[in-house]
Amino acid sequence: MKIVRVTATPLNVPLHIKLVGVDRKSTLSSCYVEVETDDGLIGHGLSGITEEDVIAQIVNGVAGPAIIGDDPLAHERIWDKLYWTLMPRGQTGYAAHALAEIDIALWDIKGKVANMPVYDLLGGKARAGAAVYRHADGKSLSEVEENVRKYMEQGLLYIRCQWGGYGGRIDQIKAPENAPEGAYFDPHGYARNTVKLFDHIRNAVGDDIELLHDVHERLAPIEAVRLSKNLEPYRLFFLEDALSPEAVDWFAVMRQQSATPIAMGELFTHPQEWLPLIQNRLIDFIRCHISTIGGITPAKKLAHLCEAFGIRTAWHGPGDVSPVGHAANLHIDLSSYNFGVQEWWGPSDLIKEVFPGTPELRGGYLYANDKPGLGIDIDEKLAAQYPPDNANAIRPKLWTTARTPDGGSWRP
Repeated sequence: MKIVRVTATPLNVPLHIKLVGVDRKSTLSSCYVEVETDDGLIGHGLSGITEEDVIAQIVNGVAGPAIIGDDPLAHERIWDKLYWTLMPRGQTGYAAHALAEIDIALWDIKGKVANMPVYDLLGGKARAGAAVYRHADGKSLSEVEENVRKYMEQGLLYIRCQWGGYGGRIDQIKAPENAPEGAYFDPHGYARNTVKLFDHIRNAVGDDIELLHDVHERLAPIEAVRLSKNLEPYRLFFLEDALSPEAVDWFAVMRQQSATPIAMGELFTHPQEWLPLIQNRLIDFIRCHISTIGGITPAKKLAHLCEAFGIRTAWHGPGDVSPVGHAANLHIDLSSYNFGVQEWWGPSDLIKEVFPGTPELRGGYLYANDKPGLGIDIDEKLAAQYPPDNANAIRPKLWTTARTPDGGSWRP
């Protein structure tokens, strides 16, 4: 068996993100990769990043041609070959997403060859379903509480709570004259309000629901340490991305000061970034985005490494990850002893039509089907109705221009 074709096509499917209290119209902008073998098997890969045209150029121009004629079942050899072709000495970025899409597609092929779901190839099911968390936001404490209760009524067991989005209530910010455009937030007000938020929610809904929070790197290190300590009485399941990758040394200080569980990793792109945190047991959950680190192959290795140090998985699963990416997350979740919880976004009916076999959420658990491979397909005729917009351009995003009240920039 040989690889005879690798193609990447930009895709831009309308995406209605259905969070409780939110119906945000957006798009799933991604790069759809097909890997075909000489006996007609096709594997699907799809990343979760919006610069789909850039990734398509990498796949079509470099990565795809490099593996034509290779054995599609030789995962380790192909992954290593592409890693050194695309990312010499660990230079990651868009190249890692291109590698991940091909890797995910190859796992899909291997499952179809074996006539087994990918989770069986990764060791078999360690659980029947994967517990998920969803995101409850609101402009007021009462609105956040209302949205939390709606998720509880749906059977959710884990809920991430935010008050006024990442960085808190922007309506309270007083910016100076001629302040530049950006996503403004008040770090000090945000930290105080977050404690108020969890005091209110925990007292309102009791202790039988697991609560989470995402700092989104919006605090100076010492403020993040103080927030972690102040949130101890409310027994969070975890505090997410309290520090940026540039400030990971502060996790040792945080661990000494607080028993609030810490989740970290969605901004990591290279093993040397997360290895010290795992070795020294400074985090409790690894949060990597599997397409950022190169696909299922390195993610499963990372899960095993974390297991040896008592750290659980909580893979990144936001709305800009495709159903193929979410399926890849789920197959790792189901087969990993040290699974913790999975982020889930809630696909629209249209997304489910474009991607038949999308994992299903019932109650608080996510379920995979038992079809071979990832168990997911793509309706190419339907997908073709949504060509990418603004191709060949890296689109600026407002959230990447985070600013403090005085107009100063903050790393997102």
